[in-house]
Amino acid sequence: MDLAMRGKLVPQDPNDEPASVLLEKIKAEKAELIKEKKIKKIKPLPPITDDEKPFDIPDSWEWVRFNDIGIMKNGKTPKKTDVKSNARYPYFKVKDMNINSLYMKIVENYVDEKYESQIFPKNTIIYPKNGGAVLTNKKRILIQDSLVDLNTGGIIPYENINFKFLFYMFQSFDIKKYVKGSAVPTINAKKLRETVVPLPPLSEQSRIAAKIAQLFALLRKVETSTRQYAKLQTLLKSKVLDLAMRGKLVPQDPNDEPASVLLEKIKAEKAELIKEKKIKKTKPLPPITDDEKPFAIPDSWEWVRLGDVLDVRDGTHGTPKYVSDGVPLVTAKNLRNGKIDFSNIKYISESDAKKINERSQVNENDVLFAMIGTIGNPVLVNTDRIFSIKNVALLKANTLINMRFVYMYILTIQDLLLKNASGGNQKFLSLRKINKLPFSLPPLPEQVKIIKMVNSLFDKGKF
Repeated sequence: MDLAMRGKLVPQDPNDEPASVLLEKIKAEKAELIKEKKIKKIKPLPPITDDEKPFDIPDSWEWVRFNDIGIMKNGKTPKKTDVKSNARYPYFKVKDMNINSLYMKIVENYVDEKYESQIFPKNTIIYPKNGGAVLTNKKRILIQDSLVDLNTGGIIPYENINFKFLFYMFQSFDIKKYVKGSAVPTINAKKLRETVVPLPPLSEQSRIAAKIAQLFALLRKVETSTRQYAKLQTLLKSKVLDLAMRGKLVPQDPNDEPASVLLEKIKAEKAELIKEKKIKKTKPLPPITDDEKPFAIPDSWEWVRLGDVLDVRDGTHGTPKYVSDGVPLVTAKNLRNGKIDFSNIKYISESDAKKINERSQVNENDVLFAMIGTIGNPVLVNTDRIFSIKNVALLKANTLINMRFVYMYILTIQDLLLKNASGGNQKFLSLRKINKLPFSLPPLPEQVKIIKMVNSLFDKGKF
């Protein structure tokens, strides 16, 4: 929901009519409704300041107040004698919202045309306005013109607002922020009306609503299928990581030192290590062509090759003699779910391990991933235990790059790794091709912010 309201759940379409034009249509519709005395004219709300905008939104969107996109209306409790078992308009009480559905379908009570002026139109979003039910945060959609009781409020979407998008937006609100009173909790209508919200183009509203509905449908399957739950987790994690690697998860800070400067520092450090004979000088890698760039990145980022910014190595590809007790030999099968699984490990002699580790010593904060068989499955090393590697790529830690960001990047480009691999049933990704892989390099402070945001989303149990 958070990604949806930031314009990061579905792509923008440059052919969409921008929200600024949509906003003018809504203003015209509002003026006509006032003229026809269908709604009352209220005092204009203050302009939105920059301090009120909680995050960045796409250029085609607009910041508005909640009152600008929906008409807030209170319910009306009819006389008991006017409530019938069958009449023209359904009548709902707050308790009728205790249904396992977004839509108010089950009807027990009706009223006739006497209450026509208090009727809420089809597609109105209703919610408890007074009483203990306020804190349940229930929200429902009317599928037909209906009357609701006095303890219920309604948000009537303007003609140019997708009612499902409005519903999901309202659903994303923390209702506790709008509650006043303790003995009898009540929604603060003024505060709700003045809430600053993002407004996308109408077509994008529809795309967002459809995408959220798709994800919620998958969530409902969780109740009966743990496999579907795992699928949903994978889908959402993948989406977050994809946005992170494209520079769309956190805002860019113009005060950050751009990645171009960071790249020069990395080159200088690499030259010094070559001079000190700590690493070998390698043939310069070719510049990255536009066709090789898998997606667009912010201006402050740089496309580089992995071998330009990291020391890329690999473990042994031979099979040393196994021993009953010695140094663990980590292979692709030991890389699982972002961790090294030492529970079913094979051991090699210290002398064989020493030969392998002369060029492939693994240290804490290095990144490993499988280069033969099941390609990928990266691991950020978080142990100081000595071990050797076989058929595993090794990205040596660099103090100028956050290695957790590198780990997340490798997670994101699984398809690209497979595309570059050769072989049939036994896929193989060569060290040469790993060095040439494109890598999106953000400024270092932004790398840190991206990691904090991803960790926050994952740690809060949203995935």
